[in-house]
Amino acid sequence: MERTLDMLKLIALDREGLGVISAHTQDTCLRRADLRWLPGQKRFLISGLRYDWAASASGRAERVGSVLRFDRVLKVSHLGLDEGEEGRVLNLLAVSFEKTDPPSGMVLLAFADGAVVRLEVECLEAELRDIGPRRPAQECPGHALTSAEPV
Repeated sequence: MERTLDMLKLIALDREGLGVISAHTQDTCLRRADLRWLPGQKRFLISGLRYDWAASASGRAERVGSVLRFDRVLKVSHLGLDEGEEGRVLNLLAVSFEKTDPPSGMVLLAFADGAVVRLEVECLEAELRDIGPRRPAQECPGHALTSAEPV
């Protein structure tokens, strides 16, 4: 069982908070099938193996299972992701938010190979939660990690 102290839980209700989540989710590896929209719940989920940048600072190159959840999602669109590629490995690089008609806006999920997912949201409500387990990090296809230690 994972130690509670090692498990991250962050909530974002504004652009600045989402910036913190984006920093923690940089280089998260996932499969195309790990992107899920639940329109009846107005929810979008991303599950993957998050590179733990905080652990990296203390010399541990680790990944941890995590879920990034967005609520109040009205519409999902994407560029560069085909429906038939469920096993395709993706590397999440950045998450951003742009207001369109406050408090509504668009969340953009940018991936290493140029793919982008756009979420149209009523307002920004996001949560990043580690669910475990932890494992040694290896290079994520599509984007080499850069650090002092080999991963």
